[in-house]
Amino acid sequence: MMNIDPVSVVNAIKTVAPATVSFGIQQAQRNEYIIKILKSLNLDSIQSPKDFEGVYVYALVEYGVFKADYILNFFRNKEIKKAFVKAFAAKALAINNEEWNTLKDEAQKAKIDLAEVQEFHQVFVSVAKRSINPGEVITNVQLQERLNKSPQSPEQSLYPDEFKALIEEKTKVFCGRVFVFKEFDDFRKKHSKGYFTIIGDAGMGKSAIAAQSVLKYKATCYFNIRAEGRNTPDQFLQSIRHQLINRYQLENAENDNLPTLLTKVNEKLTIGEALVIVVDALDEVEQPGSGNLLDLPKNLPEKIYFLLTRRRYAQSEKRLLTEEIPEQQLDLTANKYESWNRKDVTEYISTFINDEPEHHGLKTWIQKRNVQPQYFIEQVAQKSENNFMYLYYVLPSIARGDYQDLSLEELPEKLQGYYEQHWKQMEMDTPDKRTNAIILCVLVEVGKPISCESIARITGRDKYDVLELLNKWLEFLRKQKQNQEDYYSIYHQSFADFLRNQPSLKREKKNNNIDWQEVQRLISDSNDQLWASLKSGKDEDE
Repeated sequence: MMNIDPVSVVNAIKTVAPATVSFGIQQAQRNEYIIKILKSLNLDSIQSPKDFEGVYVYALVEYGVFKADYILNFFRNKEIKKAFVKAFAAKALAINNEEWNTLKDEAQKAKIDLAEVQEFHQVFVSVAKRSINPGEVITNVQLQERLNKSPQSPEQSLYPDEFKALIEEKTKVFCGRVFVFKEFDDFRKKHSKGYFTIIGDAGMGKSAIAAQSVLKYKATCYFNIRAEGRNTPDQFLQSIRHQLINRYQLENAENDNLPTLLTKVNEKLTIGEALVIVVDALDEVEQPGSGNLLDLPKNLPEKIYFLLTRRRYAQSEKRLLTEEIPEQQLDLTANKYESWNRKDVTEYISTFINDEPEHHGLKTWIQKRNVQPQYFIEQVAQKSENNFMYLYYVLPSIARGDYQDLSLEELPEKLQGYYEQHWKQMEMDTPDKRTNAIILCVLVEVGKPISCESIARITGRDKYDVLELLNKWLEFLRKQKQNQEDYYSIYHQSFADFLRNQPSLKREKKNNNIDWQEVQRLISDSNDQLWASLKSGKDEDE
């Protein structure tokens, strides 16, 4: 069969009949089925149109992948299209707006989850933005004004802004875990409600599974992050309440507890619709007493499911008492999942090597050592012991050139081995460097994002010395902006655990060693000084 170059074909047609092509393109850009064919043949290199009709059809094609026919038919309906356009032009995809309420009512009548409307809206905005050529003047003022408004405001986002960066990061290179989703789907088919808990060791990808689940099930979510001080029942309830009120238009719910909120949501769910609530890292929750962690309900309304993740635990630490509610656990460390875990790890390594241009240094490192890519994948997977956090650190380190003097066999073993190797490379056990460890210890002990200036005040060190050390350990830290200033926290709990178990940080204070009691005292003294300065009306930096 003769190979045909699609670009040559298109160019030839344009040469023969430019007017016809122009007219045909205009029509094709507004025909859903033709667009699908063009995309399947990689012939759709034409920029999508700028008018509402054209953008809407392109958005419908992109949104419609794997969607059920009844959902697509809803958006194809002429009256729904008109309602959507009016709502968009009126900046009305928000609460308490007449146009939005009309669209919402129509969706409920058609038994369409409101999250589907939100998702279609996001695709619509994405297509519309791509249709704008740089430097062009947009004649449709309403469209331009709507695009200037962030499509990720709390009312429009499928997940809260506080977790947006985390979800995007965790799902960027996500692959595999098919067995996890299959078991959860089977659980939902078997039970009309319930708790499904994913258990695993540090670095096994529990948070990534949680993040992917948010997208897959259009779930309400909460991620407990001890290092950021985001791990209390009050914070959890406030976030979940806000999400449920916005998503289901709940009335008079601003002070409702979780059982009341779930009851109200249940009344809003249509036939075939369910709510999944994803809660990550129960093991990082700080909550005294013996009641359920995060005060999770002992009973659940119909069509409500919780997907939980946590580390392995003793039975006394479970703290999830229920009243005849279906429960199921999936332990990622179980022998029956070992082959699945290895398969997903090798797929992750392969994806990292082949699909990320910025990781070209990894390919170079492999080629210089005359190592076959498949052999590299197998050996690194073995060293990782199926731990994704190991891969998260080691693969970028190789790509950056951190292991130029090492062979494949000399790469660190296990996640703990990676931490220990970096600790030795930084010479943290030498007397003159060991005192630098107090800066990292402060991050662990404070347990929430803290500024470089605050660390300097606590430790009595120069601010720029602190910043220099933080930059050397930046791959283990999460850096974020607060009040126009950089704040730092530990990226992953496994690194905080490593620091707490460092032998050189457990000795009594001698020869310039620092122990945890000393760190706690410095933080306490700093807080006392700050409180005293505030009471006296002085600035803390004076």
